[in-house]
Amino acid sequence: MGSIIKVDHLSYVYNPGMPNAVTALDDVSFEVEEGDFVGIIGATGSGKSTLITHMNGLNKPTSGKIYIDGRDLWAEPEKIREFRFLTGLVFQYPEYQLFEETCYKDIAFGPRNMGLDEAEIDRRVHEAADFVGLDEALLQRSPFELSGGQKRRVAIAGVIAMEPEVLILDEPTAGLDPKGKKEILSIIGDVHSNGKTIIMISHNMEEIAANCNRVAVMDNGELAGVFTPDELFCSDQLVKRLSLELPCYAAVASALRAKGYDVSAKNENDLEKSILKLWESKRNA
Repeated sequence: MGSIIKVDHLSYVYNPGMPNAVTALDDVSFEVEEGDFVGIIGATGSGKSTLITHMNGLNKPTSGKIYIDGRDLWAEPEKIREFRFLTGLVFQYPEYQLFEETCYKDIAFGPRNMGLDEAEIDRRVHEAADFVGLDEALLQRSPFELSGGQKRRVAIAGVIAMEPEVLILDEPTAGLDPKGKKEILSIIGDVHSNGKTIIMISHNMEEIAANCNRVAVMDNGELAGVFTPDELFCSDQLVKRLSLELPCYAAVASALRAKGYDVSAKNENDLEKSILKLWESKRNA
């Protein structure tokens, strides 16, 4: 598998040349491979959302380039619309962007803008609704009659219906209850299992650790690095340097190491095994 997104020395300045100019991205470079599940983390205002809007062509770089499937996104600005069908972007609280009379029409909005015929639109709407677990009976109802979790399913289905190669999500579980979070993450996991590339912004380190194979850390507009979850959450020095909030299992392991215990954990099961092993060694000492 090759690179599907390449960020090449990307910089972006809001209000360039003005007294209130702000550098949101500063010389950011990294690549996303086909089939990756990449998490993007960082403090509020670190440049995460600005970065993903460049991947969809909503923002044009001040300098640097974005390559989608090997092609320069802005080499031919008149073709930018084509790239937006390759990288589907789900904004934070996407249910607030629903506007059509029925769920069916909202899901159909993207495919219809792609110029597809009605039969293909209908196929995609029903497949996307089924994929996100949206009951057939809800398709003819107004999205504003649905629960928050159902609305979010409709919004995600609308992006899935365009069949993008990359699904990009900004805080997809924000504002949901635990059950709703689990359901949305399950849908995203299923999309990934079907061969799609996922890029997900999240402040929830449990979600990042459990789902991502690589994690990009943003810090004040700069890329602090790209790591595996193991590299990121198992290194006390790295966690301290980047001021990260740890997943629960990693926080417990780190606290035990600080007390002199030899504990390493890549997930909750690892932590349990390490603690049991430690307890056995103490008992047999």
